[in-house]
Amino acid sequence: MKILTLIVHTSVQQELSDLLRSMDQISGFTFAHVEGHGDEVEADSFVSARDEVVGYISRIRTDILIEDTDLDAILSRLFDKQNNMTGQGIYWVTPVENGGHIL
Repeated sequence: MKILTLIVHTSVQQELSDLLRSMDQISGFTFAHVEGHGDEVEADSFVSARDEVVGYISRIRTDILIEDTDLDAILSRLFDKQNNMTGQGIYWVTPVENGGHIL
């Protein structure tokens, strides 16, 4: 099992949601609102005037528990040039020792 973590600009939240829902390998996900701070904020072409004034960029984070065998298929869909998310986020993959539902 792996955790796929995605952090994207809020402007692509709906598109990311639609994309994740369309993937058979993903059974569910939850978005959390987060704030982006750091040097990369200065170079971000999606920074609005409001973001520059308040000093952070509104972003969406989701952590998705996935099977090891599904990772490549999911990443290839995320990196597809036909979606509108290119350059608007980051991701990382973390191994998981155990996971499941709390009953």
